[in-house]
Parts: sequence; C-alpha cells; structure tokens
Amino acid sequence: LSPPTSIPRPGVVPGTYMSLSLSLSHSPRRFLPLLLPAPPFAMPPRRDHGKQTQQRWKPKAAPAPSSAAVERMALAPSTAGAAQVWVPRGYATSASSSSSSAVTAAEQGGAGDKLSRLIKGAAEFSVDNNTFTEAQIRATFYPKFENEKSDQEKRTRMIEIVSQGLATIEVTQKHSGSLFMYAGHRGGAYAKNSFGNIFTAVGVFVLGRLFREAWGGKAPKMQAEFNDFLEKNRICISMELVTAVLGDHGQRPKDDYAVVTAVTELGHGKPQFYSTPEVISFCRKWRLPTNHVWLFSTRKSATSFFAAYDALCEEGTATPVCKALDEIADISVPGSKDHVMVQGEILEGLVARIVSRESSVQMEEVLRNFPIPSLDGGDSDLGPSLRDICAANRSDEKQQIKSLLENVGSSMCPDHRDWFGYSGLEAQSRNADKSVVTHFLQAHPTDYATKKLQEMIGLMKRKNFSASFKSYWNYQKVDSLSNDNLCYKMVIHVYSDSVFRRYQQEMRKNQELWPLYRGFFVDVNLFKANNKKAAELSKDSNTLLRNINGALDSSLSSKDGLADEDSNLMVKLKFLTYKIRTFLIRNGLSTLFKDGPSAYRTYYLRQMKIWGTSASKQKELTKMLDEWAVYIRRKYQNKQLPSSTYLSEAEPFLEQYAKRSPANQALIGAAGDLVQTENFLAILDAQRDEEGDLQPERGTAPSSPTSTSLDVVSKTEGLIVFFPGIPGCAKSALCEQILNTPGGLGDNRPLHSLMGDRTKGRYWQKVADERKKKPFRITLADKNAPNEEVWRQIEDMCGMTKAAAVPVIPDSEGTDSNPFSLEALAVFMFRVLQRVNHPGNLDKASPNAGYILLMFYNLYDGKSRREFESELYERFGSLVKMPLLKPERAPLPGDVKTILDEGMSLFRLHQSRHGRAEPSKGSYAQEWAQWEKRLRVVLSRNANYLTSIQVPFDVAVKEVLEQLKAVAKGDVKTPDTAKRRFGNIVFAAVTVPQADILSLLRKLGENDGDVNNFLNGIKVEDNLSKAHVTLAHKRAHGVAAVASYGVYQNQEVPVSFNAFLYTDKMAALEAQLGTVNGEKIDSKNDWPHVTLWTAPGVAPKEANMLPQLFSSGQAKRVLIDPPITITGVLDFY
Repeated sequence: LSPPTSIPRPGVVPGTYMSLSLSLSHSPRRFLPLLLPAPPFAMPPRRDHGKQTQQRWKPKAAPAPSSAAVERMALAPSTAGAAQVWVPRGYATSASSSSSSAVTAAEQGGAGDKLSRLIKGAAEFSVDNNTFTEAQIRATFYPKFENEKSDQEKRTRMIEIVSQGLATIEVTQKHSGSLFMYAGHRGGAYAKNSFGNIFTAVGVFVLGRLFREAWGGKAPKMQAEFNDFLEKNRICISMELVTAVLGDHGQRPKDDYAVVTAVTELGHGKPQFYSTPEVISFCRKWRLPTNHVWLFSTRKSATSFFAAYDALCEEGTATPVCKALDEIADISVPGSKDHVMVQGEILEGLVARIVSRESSVQMEEVLRNFPIPSLDGGDSDLGPSLRDICAANRSDEKQQIKSLLENVGSSMCPDHRDWFGYSGLEAQSRNADKSVVTHFLQAHPTDYATKKLQEMIGLMKRKNFSASFKSYWNYQKVDSLSNDNLCYKMVIHVYSDSVFRRYQQEMRKNQELWPLYRGFFVDVNLFKANNKKAAELSKDSNTLLRNINGALDSSLSSKDGLADEDSNLMVKLKFLTYKIRTFLIRNGLSTLFKDGPSAYRTYYLRQMKIWGTSASKQKELTKMLDEWAVYIRRKYQNKQLPSSTYLSEAEPFLEQYAKRSPANQALIGAAGDLVQTENFLAILDAQRDEEGDLQPERGTAPSSPTSTSLDVVSKTEGLIVFFPGIPGCAKSALCEQILNTPGGLGDNRPLHSLMGDRTKGRYWQKVADERKKKPFRITLADKNAPNEEVWRQIEDMCGMTKAAAVPVIPDSEGTDSNPFSLEALAVFMFRVLQRVNHPGNLDKASPNAGYILLMFYNLYDGKSRREFESELYERFGSLVKMPLLKPERAPLPGDVKTILDEGMSLFRLHQSRHGRAEPSKGSYAQEWAQWEKRLRVVLSRNANYLTSIQVPFDVAVKEVLEQLKAVAKGDVKTPDTAKRRFGNIVFAAVTVPQADILSLLRKLGENDGDVNNFLNGIKVEDNLSKAHVTLAHKRAHGVAAVASYGVYQNQEVPVSFNAFLYTDKMAALEAQLGTVNGEKIDSKNDWPHVTLWTAPGVAPKEANMLPQLFSSGQAKRVLIDPPITITGVLDFY
C-alpha cells in the first residue's frame, strides 16, 4: 500500500506513486529509488581468473507478471509509455556538490576554540521544561531475535510453514569477516560496536575500491552520488567485510572484499529492511557485490536442504556445499564474489531464515529485469591495494588510517573528523558520556521515533541490562553547536546475548516496543526552545508522526499471516572444517598455553560434545589436535601464539597433516593456501576485537539437554557428586544424610565427603588429591561449585581419576537472566540467617551474610535456567534436581522482593566501583550496614511464609537419593526434549525389521534344501544384525541425491522381496520399493537389495555384483513367488 502523497518517502516526488490494487493480506509494497539503468550487455571477464557467475533458477508455474508480488519489483526506469511507474527526483551528482569544501586552518582554529568552550560548558547543561531532544537512528543491522526453540525445533517448524505455503526458506553464505555499516560520508562508517577506528577506515577503503572496480573512470562521480543518495534517503548499507589485515578468522582471504548483507531505510521512524530481492536490485544498480542466495519454497526442497547440511556439516567446504545446494534449491543466485576465488574453500557456514512466500516470484522478476552489471574497472589500475597501504604504513594505527582515507579519495571520504577529531580535539572525547543518556531520557521528545528510542533505552537502564550507551560529540554537526544545542553520536553496545533474550521477553509484554538492533548507532540532539516554541513542540510532537509511524508499525507487524516468532525463525549452520580452525585451535590457545595439554584436551572434547560431533570425527580430531598441541608448545615454549595471527602456524601444520592421507585431507577440508600477513597486518588494539569472536566459545548453551543414550557409571569408575548452588541450598545437610543412608547409592563403592568449610587450602586440589588415592570411590564435594572454572576442574578430575560426575542443583524456575528465582534466593538467605556456629562463619552472626549470598547469586548472572541446566547436561551427561519450593505457593511478599531488589542494585554499584572488595571497606559501607539490618527484619517478619513454601527436607533427600541411585545404575535417560545430534549423514536407506527378514529366510529354506544348507552354513540367525535397502550413498551418488530423501524421512515404505541371490562369498535379497503418500520411492542403486552376508574380507558393496554374477553363471538366484512384502522405515545413516 502506498504511503499517502502528503507524506512522501525520502527521495520520492509526491504524487508519482504507482497505482496498485493489492490485497490487504500482502505486505506493504516498496519501490526502490533507482538512478542508473541496467546495462543490456554482458559482464566482461572478471579478474578472478575470468570466471563469471551465472544466475540460475528453475522455471516453474508462477502468477502472471501483473500480480502484486511481481508489481512490487517492477523497478525498470520510466519510459514514454510507462505512466504507471514513478520516477525518483533528480539529485545533484557532481562531486563538488556532494562533498564539503575544505575548511581553512584559520576557520578550523576559531571553530575549535568555540567547540572547546562548548565541551567544557556542556557539564552545566541541565534539563528543564523547555529542553527537547530529537534522536535519529544513523546505522543499524538486523535485530537479534533469540528464539526459545532449539535448532532442531526451528528446523522442524521452518519445514512445516514452508509445507503449508506460508513462507520460503532463504539460505545465504556466512562469509568469515566483520560487520561494516555505511550511511554515507556524513552519516558515518560503523563497525559492530564502534566507529572512527581502523575497522571503519578499512571498510571505507574497501567500499571505495569496489566502486573503482565496478565503475572505472566514473568511480569518483558515482562515489559522490552514492554518498548523496544515502544521505538524502537516510539509507544505511551493511556489509560483511572480509580482509586479511584485521586478524585471522577461519581462513585468510585471497583478496580483500565485502558483500552487501542488508540495506536499511532509516527514514524518521522504525528502520525498514529491504527484502533480499530488493537488496539484489539495489546492488545491481550501484554495482555493489551481493551474497550467494538459495531459495527453498517446497517441502521437498526444504527437507532436502537440511539433510544436505547434515551430510556436509563435518566435511563441507565451499565447492561441494554450493554444488549440492545449487542442485536442491528452487532458485540459486550466485554471489558477485565467488567464495572460492576471493575467500577460499573454508566456508564458515550458512544462514537459513524464513522469508515471504512471494520471495521466489520477486527474485525471478529481479533476475529478469536486472542483469549482472559490468565491471568497467576490471582491467584498469586501481591504485595501491589495502595490503600495500598497510604494509607501507607500519608506524601506528593512526598513520594507517590516515593513509587509507587519503588513498580512497575525497569523492568517497571528504571528511575525516570521525577518525581524527576537529581542530585538535580528540575524535572520541568521552566527556559526554556521563550525562547525555540521563538528559536524553529526561528531555521532551520532538517526535514519535525519539519517544520510542527513549522508551527502549529507559527500559534497558531500569532493568540493568548489560549494555552501554556511550555518547561522543558529533563533529559532523559542529557548525550548529551552541550552549543550547548539543549534538552527539550514541553507541548502543549490548555486551551479552542474554540481553537480546531478556529484551524480547519485554517485547512480548509490550508489543509497542521497538526491536533491539545489532550494530546500533543514534544521532542525539539536545536543545532548548523558547517558551512559545516549546509550547508548539509539546503540542505537536505526538500527533502526526505518531499516527503515521503507528500505522506503519502495525502494517508491518505481521508477515504473510505468520506469527511473530515464525517470521523471525533463523538458524546458523556452521561447518566443522571452519570450527576446527577457529573454536578448537584459535580459541583453545589460551587454555593450551596457560593450563597445558590435558586442559586443552578437556576443552576441545567438550566443544565437540556440545556440537554433537560424530564419534569417528572426534577420534580423528583428537589425534590431530593432540599432535598440534605438542607441535606448537614445543615451538613457542611458554610464549602464547597470538590469536590474531594464529593461521601463520596453524595453516602450514594443517597442510602437512592433510598430505598424509585422504582421510586427513577430508578432515582438514582445505589447506596450503596461506596468505602471509606479517608485513601488512593492520595495527590493532590487543584488547579490541570488533566481531567479539576471539573469546573461547564456551559453548552456546543448547536449549535443552542433549545426551541421547544412557548415562551409565561403570562400577570400575568413581563418581563425583558436586553442587552448583548458593549458600543455604542445604548441600552439607544433604551430604550428611547420604553418608548416613544404609547401602549408600546402592552399590559397594565407598562414600567419602569433603566439606569445604572444614578444608584448609585449595579445596578442589584437595579433592583431586583424595581421588588419586582412591579413584573408585564416590566423592561428595560439599562445596558450592558456581562457575565454569570449577566445572572445568571437575572435568579434569574425571579424566585423571577415571570418574564420572553428577551435578546436584536446587530445583528453581529461575529468572530470565539467572537460574535461581528471587524466592529461592530469599529462602537461601533465610536459612543462612537461621544458622548458629557455622564452620565457615556464614550464619546469623555474620555482618555481611546478605552481601555474600548476593555475590554468589551474581556469579550465575547472564544464564537463564534453561541454559544453566543444558550446559551442565552437556558437560556431565546427567543432572539431579533437589526439590526446593512447593509448586502451590503464594507469591513473594512485596517487602521481601523490594529488599532483594535494593540489595542487588547496591551490589552492582559496589561492584562497579570497588570490585570484590568487602562492603565494609568501600564507599557504600554505611548503606550496606543499613541494608543488612533491614534484610534481617524483613525476613524475620516473613518467617512463616518462607518456611511454608519449602518442600520438607526429608522429602527432598528421598528424591535426591533416588535420582543419584538411578544415575549410578544407568537407569536415567535425558528428557525427550533433547536436541537432535546433527550427524555426518553418509547414506539414506529403508531399514526393515531383522525378525521379519529372518522369518522370510526360514520360509525360503523350508522350500529349498540348498538354500537351507547355505543359510545354516553361514549361521544367518547369528550374523544378521541389521537389514536395509540403500537408496543413495554420499560417496557414490552425491550429497544432493542423499538429501532428496529428506521429505520421506521416518516414513513407512513397503518393500517387496522377489528373489534370493547368493554365492560362496555373499548373499542378498532382491527388493522392489513401494510408495509413500502415492509417490514411488526409487533407489539410486541399479539393483535395490538387502545385503544379508559377506565372507570375511568381502566388502558389503560387492553384493551389487550379484545380478552380473548370476548372468555369468557364478551365482544362484531363487525366485520368491509370490513376493513377500515387509514394511520398513526410511531414514538417514
């Protein structure tokens, strides 16, 4: 639906919109303002070895070209007979008109003095009734939606809604680089959480060079027009920036490049993101590089896609992955940059998300209307490369930035203020930080967008979300600054993924909230207005724009009838060949050099367990990584290999390792293409990692427990029972009860308890020493084990003393950011304050008892209950829950909740200022003393409530004992909600019941003496362990062939057996496959069969030769008449 002509979209002439007759069920139609005609001629050979990408799609029935879905993409320029198509307004395109002229040194000096006075005087700025604020989003990437579903649940749901015709699955390559956002030279260049640094300078240079490659001699003019276009239309483009100068990811790229991943229309309201067809049309007009995109719009193609990933997840590299997806997808649109040519074979992964059901039609229209643009600068001199410039400027980061910006040229970047400040003033003065956010939240909003941003930031501040709101002086607006008109750039930096999840929960409560974006930058203007103007602003600010934006928000709130959670479904699917390099080698360096090979082995085995890596790959990787650990430690001794350049050592090692065998080559994926970066690596702050992926991946916690087999504790092994809890959770009392229970945990292993409060020295080292003496006994580790560091030590003990470990946790609902609820915390505090003469001096006589429990509670901050339990399951394979609170209970009294909230707020203040210092020694000592007194009064006043909501201790002990005995015996399976272990699929087959096959063979033997003698001779009853008809094998038929059976997975298939063939070396049953839902199931094998037996040394695949052997008289064939039909199940193996 077109916006009303009285309120034109940016860059559009009022009254020139197309007249469309659209169904209200369709999403709002957007038309891109296009300046450049698509060239009618083919693209000349590219510099990447002359290989030119070809667009491909499979023609199929589609709505007529006049359909609404097609009209949305009718982007051709206006012609004489095309009265229905709107024309964008003309723009000034000369470099001089869009570039700011140079400011003389004298003028800059005067302005600099003025700015210095303003900055100093800004501290005196105060908010009164005449203070207003206007905020505009300057750059942003997609919101981060933390769906509560597991990856398997997401996959299943995505297939369901595609099957129902409600949506399409869109898949794109995940290039291994950094997020770069660009809003024009005035709008700014941004990295994920920063601006004005080497990351953004590199981004601007690479973008400018892409224009030179595309436009040749016209590049300066087009750069200026592009900047002008982005500024006037308030558009931001997001790109994946892939370079060899900003530190190592999974593979050093052969060339420095970028691909556009999003185009965002910022306007003056909520950001609107272009659909992928619109992104491609936008990029082809400006000759910008696009990503490889695949669309899956049917149940068959969608299930085949996920099956293909499962087949490739442990060995996939760019070439076989793209080949398989090209064969499976309904539409394949190759990227402008061939991943193999510019990045290499190591592919980080794929991103699959739900998009509009109209995407396929729209994409086909775009591919027809917008051919691949030419590259006019492909054979011309583009000037010094990124690597040349960085190599020539090795003095410091500023020198590299300066040279990059100068080389990209004034048409692309005429103003360097964001990097170097203004007239001697620092580019990113932090003087503004302290008060800007407070003033912004207090001032009157001038429009609806500002009000929504105030609402978002205010909520995050009130909820103490882990995020910062750093503000910097906006030097782009220096000419308009005054004492009563202050302009800032605000960087909204979210520190933890849990914040996105918590914010989403708030959005469910308040659907009017705007999303929380990744890469989030806002221009903030604080100003004073005179009384008359203030009255006008107050009256008008929430009328027109509210109505407009509210209407737009509501019209965009649903996508094609999908629920909000469905429209945001997305899964990231990474490949093991990439994860070997980044997560197992790079992120394991600190553990390897700090804690040694044993700790490193524990680290990488845990990672593989979290990922669900197949047993065979785990075995191969263990051998390779152990060898890597010895090699790199011997070479570097005690000096750790830098993470940013780890590939300088890892790649040659992997190359040599891969050469030893084909199996090693498959494990590594690709090696030997090392790009040497030592001479041109950008100079980076050692602590700064723009993408945030240099920290060890401690395992993104799955959504649910994942072990799928019995967690059996062998009687020849020991057992460590430990307690990830909080003081007051009754672990010591529980340990005492376990020790006093006749028969212990139901076996003859001795029980031993070590109480933390009575143990001097390093507790966990003492536990390890005791276990070495008697490794087969059961150890009760009577001490709180609240964090991953302790859990790693327990894992090490398990490995060293051949033991299993089981965590015992208090059962609690938890909060959105802590595995323990406030009710649980209140009970723990109440219990502690009832104690007397506690061996650890944590009782009613302790002046800081409340503070200590808050400290423990805070150790779990950032983990939801689901994440907490899942990680423990992942690490230890089982989990015991100790009942704590009665299900039917009254809500927490208000005064108890208030005192706990006050304590947590005080704890955060104390921690931010004094760290781990005792409360009595900090500046909040008086506040702590008062709070501790009030805590005791409040809990005492609510003693009856706190007692009544607890599960009786004897009941809790009984349940814990039963669970521990079950774990020790191996009687426990993880819950049915366990996520599926994505495995290395090798083949698809129909499995038939072994008993039914044996029954068939007995009948056959009864009617034929020779067959009976043969079957008795090979002891078929003893040797037949499984029976299946192979449909397709990855090695023989390809990934796409195997994946094509995904649509029939877990379906019953009738299999008719009509002959028995055998020789002295093999035997098989000839099979004919039936149908599933009316569709015939065919095997890719020429002769479908079930292999029953092969002699020692004969491979099962040799049974394929039985028909030929029969034809030549070397095998016998016994007819089964009438054929016998057995029902099997189709699955992957």
